Amino acid sequence: MTPRERVLAAIGHREPDRVPFDLGSTPVTGIHRVAYAKLRRAMGLPDREPRIYHQMQQLAVVEDDVHQALGTDVRGVRPLPPPNWELRITEHEGFLAYADEWGIVRRMPSDGGLYYDLWKSPLADARSLADVERYPWPSPDHPSRFISLREALEQARKAGYATILGGISSGMMEMGEALRGFGAFFEDIAGTSPIAEAIVEKILELKMAYWSAALAEAGDLVDMVMEGDDLGGQTGLLISPRTFGALFRPRLQRLCTHIKRCAPHVAIFYHSCGSVRRIIPDMIEAGIDILNPVQVSARDMDTAGLKREYGTHITFWGGGIDTQDVLPHGSPDEVRDEVRRRIGDLAPGGGFVFTAVHNIQADVPPENIMAMHRALQEYGVY
Repeated sequence: MTPRERVLAAIGHREPDRVPFDLGSTPVTGIHRVAYAKLRRAMGLPDREPRIYHQMQQLAVVEDDVHQALGTDVRGVRPLPPPNWELRITEHEGFLAYADEWGIVRRMPSDGGLYYDLWKSPLADARSLADVERYPWPSPDHPSRFISLREALEQARKAGYATILGGISSGMMEMGEALRGFGAFFEDIAGTSPIAEAIVEKILELKMAYWSAALAEAGDLVDMVMEGDDLGGQTGLLISPRTFGALFRPRLQRLCTHIKRCAPHVAIFYHSCGSVRRIIPDMIEAGIDILNPVQVSARDMDTAGLKREYGTHITFWGGGIDTQDVLPHGSPDEVRDEVRRRIGDLAPGGGFVFTAVHNIQADVPPENIMAMHRALQEYGVY
């Protein structure tokens, strides 16, 4: 089977020749620049400075020689920023900082920093709906976003890979937290202020405009589109089911319906960390086809139970190995055993694409990444 055939079989809930493998197609299935540089050296590949494609998380571009050596099956394509924005990194008082195209400012320690954390939220002082409306929102459908989009997708399709197209932002709740500030955003939700709902509605509006333009430009070459929102924590949802049902679920359904209207054939890949089992039925009803990352260390996210309950309704993209403890801190034998267990739980009947629970972080030793890959080759054959 070609990589694309393999992935399409899996997300169609059929068993391909082997479990498909993803590394680096999205900002939630990637690898930190530090771990990537070590992996290249361990694989005996030329030593070169990693190129960064996700500034906040410091994720490395996975290059073709690594893809070929590991036998990955998916290629991700992302839109470009609008023409009125460019990355400018400044240094002040021991920190590197930048503002993204939304005006959100993040910073990282200049000495040994690994990630950029939220620092300044541009709508922190908003007091009215007018403040939200007059904010200089980025253009979601400017033609510059789609320069070379078709070319990149055609190249991946010609080479036989499945394709996933990224969006313009993280999810509606995540964007609200970053734009408004965590405290103010959740106070808005808990109180009577309409500001949070106005921000969420605006993000939905911009997302829908983006998908209309992006899928009109190259939807025929796209197999999957990526959306998501971090709705779960380690032990449960970050918001009440009532709040999710009132504020986010209807908008999630509107977004999924819009995407499928633009390109009925695409599968919707949806990322949410944490313990989200309680709302998986809502995700399925809203139109989500693929759930990532399957955070196996979170409460109620046991892979065997999830597969038994939802395995015929949704594809699990992730859950291949715990990234909180086993991958960074386990021995290669423990990595192997974990991979064998997760494949045994999630692979039967298709509906499973292997990747680590989340991005491979800076402290993961290369020997554990290679042990993960060897175990996938050993146990991931149907």
